[in-house]
Amino acid sequence: MSTSEQGLGGRLSLLEPDTLTAAQRELFDRITNSAVPWAHRNGFAADTADGHLIGPFNPSLLSPEIAAEFLKLQAAEEHYTSLDERVRQVVILTAGAVWQTPYELYAHSALARHVRLSESVVAELVAGGLPDALTDAEKTAHRLAKALSTTHHIDDGLYH
Repeated sequence: MSTSEQGLGGRLSLLEPDTLTAAQRELFDRITNSAVPWAHRNGFAADTADGHLIGPFNPSLLSPEIAAEFLKLQAAEEHYTSLDERVRQVVILTAGAVWQTPYELYAHSALARHVRLSESVVAELVAGGLPDALTDAEKTAHRLAKALSTTHHIDDGLYH
């Protein structure tokens, strides 16, 4: 089976590590040394057994300079967010369900389970629902993320 047949790169074929430019290789090495081990520790894959990057990491190699800066932004968001990790995962799964992002749902389902969201809660979020078992803060985060992802507007009632 070819790497493009595996579907792990979404609509894109997986880039071959031995064909990368210098800038792509630098980003590839950064992702391989940081994001890939982090993903494995949290119960999901960011690469294939033969060393191809999958999910959002594969297309990031197409614009390595932009992707490198985006990774800095993502790290700053994760480090400085005022959201606890459970709320953060509720937001990501809610938006992922609206936009039907298979890899994001796969990876963040693992992360959500890692922060002790139950399997039934994760499944309901992935299906687009609002689980009763969420805390009030998590329910509010879900409603905000869903409103922003669907109507692109937060009404006054939800805002307050």
